[in-house]
Amino acid sequence: MRILITGSSGTIGTRLSERLLEAGHEVIGIDWLPNKWNPKIQKLTQLIDLRDAEALKAQSSLLRQGSGGQAKLKADLIVHLAANARVYELVEHPKRALDNFITLFNTLEFTRTSGIKKFIFASSRESYGNAGTDTYSEDMVRVENCESPYTASKVGGEALVEAYRRCYGIDQITFRFSNVYGSYDDSVRVVPLFIRLARKNEPMTIFGKDKCLDFTYIDDTVSGIIAGIEKFESAKNTTYNLATGTGTTIVHLAETIKKLLRSSSEVTVGAPRTGEVIRYVANISKARKALGYNPKTSFEEGIKKTVEWYLKYT
Repeated sequence: MRILITGSSGTIGTRLSERLLEAGHEVIGIDWLPNKWNPKIQKLTQLIDLRDAEALKAQSSLLRQGSGGQAKLKADLIVHLAANARVYELVEHPKRALDNFITLFNTLEFTRTSGIKKFIFASSRESYGNAGTDTYSEDMVRVENCESPYTASKVGGEALVEAYRRCYGIDQITFRFSNVYGSYDDSVRVVPLFIRLARKNEPMTIFGKDKCLDFTYIDDTVSGIIAGIEKFESAKNTTYNLATGTGTTIVHLAETIKKLLRSSSEVTVGAPRTGEVIRYVANISKARKALGYNPKTSFEEGIKKTVEWYLKYT
């Protein structure tokens, strides 16, 4: 297949591109930043700001000639990963949530006008909010549980994707990711941030002593996306949690990273921050049944691999 990936220079986009290329698929990347991790993927990446609809339309290199000379998108399926994804940063800078809406809208319009009928949307476990449930299944998203502008951009994004299915016949799969970690991430997200701080023996702050989340190793997340691509026809037009089904406290995350790096960093606990989910563990039975999704990497194994990767490459 020819697969177009937005956000192809990011953590998930880079690893997904690598795995798809290994499997023999063609990849077209779109990002507003170059891919600094993999030169091969960078050569396949178009630098486009997806907030600019005209810039997207102007990229003739994304088009191929179809029958009768009609230009068609050079892809069979689009995976839309591009987004501003730091929850608290979007609380502080809500315009970044608007960027997410605009980016998705422009990508869906490009999909529609190009005649593409398969679309995968990257949503988030943030969509569930703080409902106080032990585990979360896909039918539990409620607008009244929307905690932040980032959450709104994902809940609203899911609605927009569904609207394009109903109005324009664009089949879709929505994946709700959960704290994806591993390689290709030097951001201020909690795992790479704590690794950087621990390496320098600097203090690590946890916002909420009881905070517990479902951390998902990058290769498990990517395996789930690829299963969705390969089983698209049988799995389409619904939503799936991609996670592990187990929770890990942020305190345990910090202490594990400290131990692996033999760090003397002090771990302190502050109050929860506005807009953030305090506890999330996914019910992944739907993805198991429909996609054969089977996360293989335990938290302990995944964090060990992640620390080893950062020691080698950063």
